[in-house]
Amino acid sequence: MGIAARRYSIILLLFPFFVAILCQESSAISTSFNHTKYRQISSLRLARIQRHLDKINKPPVLTIQSPDGDIIDCVHKKRQPALDHPLLKHHKIQRVPSRMPKEVKMEKSNGSTSVDGFRGVWQMWHQKGQLCPKGTVPVRRSSMQDVLRAKSLYDFGKKSPQFLPLAATTGGGGAVPNIAGNGHEHAIAYTTSSDVIYGAKATINVWEPSVERSSEFSLSQIWVLSGSFDGSDLNSIEAGWQVSPEMYGDSRPRLFTYWTSDAYEATGCYNLLCSGFVQTNSRIAIGAAISPVSSVAGDQFDITILIWKDPKSGNWWLGFGDHTLVGYWPAELFTHLSDRATMVEWGGEVVNSRPDNQHTSTQMGSGRFAEEGFGKASYFRNLEIVDSDNSLISARDITTLAENINCYNIKDSYNDRWGTHFYYGGPGRNTLCP
Repeated sequence: MGIAARRYSIILLLFPFFVAILCQESSAISTSFNHTKYRQISSLRLARIQRHLDKINKPPVLTIQSPDGDIIDCVHKKRQPALDHPLLKHHKIQRVPSRMPKEVKMEKSNGSTSVDGFRGVWQMWHQKGQLCPKGTVPVRRSSMQDVLRAKSLYDFGKKSPQFLPLAATTGGGGAVPNIAGNGHEHAIAYTTSSDVIYGAKATINVWEPSVERSSEFSLSQIWVLSGSFDGSDLNSIEAGWQVSPEMYGDSRPRLFTYWTSDAYEATGCYNLLCSGFVQTNSRIAIGAAISPVSSVAGDQFDITILIWKDPKSGNWWLGFGDHTLVGYWPAELFTHLSDRATMVEWGGEVVNSRPDNQHTSTQMGSGRFAEEGFGKASYFRNLEIVDSDNSLISARDITTLAENINCYNIKDSYNDRWGTHFYYGGPGRNTLCP
């Protein structure tokens, strides 16, 4: 009997034990997040999930136990999940981009940053001083419990297409966001210029917003978009931080990425939960918790996210902080983004599942409204785009949008220090948002 066959035989024999453990864990999750308990689990479903986990959890060179409970596997860079993608069968990993956007200096070093009194964040799995060795990339290990919190194995690690967050209509000046009525709510700024776009950047304030139900989430991110907004060929690259109990099993803010080339129908996923994103950095684990976080009237912590297209290779690179290159989305993954982007959005998003037929109390950003300003409301600062000359320029032509300003709102401004920036967020359910 082969190793795989023996593994599944053991799973079937231990099935009653697994069910007992999972039920205990689901009860704990239910208590913390008011979440419905897991459905009864069949042995066939367990085996199917295990096969999927074996596919995405690559054999590690080293394993690191994070203080927050995560398991970080240091996987050889040539065995990372990205290279399982059929379009990347003969892909040669690009070590560094051919050119950085002008006016940005990113070095191949790592560490937290402190600029003008604003402090950068780092990741919790580093706290004991352990790092992945050179030639490997850190991958957050997915567990059986992670999959069982999802609606199904197919939905694990994916955004649901019926909750398309960037559906849009065409107005007189072109595409504009039309994001109401899909269970998600936003407070965003978006580009209105017709100029070609080859990337975007912002520094994002990090908080730990309260999420009412585990099936809901709260995130703050950049969207880089191209394609038709009313069809099935929308291309999107996304990065930022999110709190998602269903995805991660806790309420910590985590660095995340997402991509799709068909409007979230079949392609793409969060983080490294499918093949696609090629990681090059050995010290950043996508999906891992970031720490510390901001506090009201206390220290403010933020992260800088840069997404841009390499002019030579066409790959879309991700930068984190002021000094770190994380990896890239290969050009082969996309249709419209293989050329350029047509819109960028910056801002917050929450899921409003209307618990008990009321607006959710899930917070966006800090949970405070925009008008409360620095130290209370969450912010995006130094919004920039990458132009056709591979230069970073301030994003001056933006429009702001929020579906229900009594629940979450946004207020933009400009000054020499923060460039184009905005405050955003809110508490969700309150007397004016029933």
